[in-house]
Amino acid sequence: MKKNMGTVDKIIRSACAILVGVLYYTGLINGTLAIVLGAFAGIFILTSFTSFCPLYLPFGINTRKK
Repeated sequence: MKKNMGTVDKIIRSACAILVGVLYYTGLINGTLAIVLGAFAGIFILTSFTSFCPLYLPFGINTRKK
């Protein structure tokens, strides 16, 4: 896996995942919406830690500075 995510991209994804967690724990989201957003939050955290987004490959997107 070649890294294709820059720092700003990782920060935005992490912030979105944290926001979903806060919304869930405060009770503002629940049920199916919470499950779907929780899955996306997990994917965002995973891709932030690995600095690799598989969806960027087909489109040739690379936000990482060279």
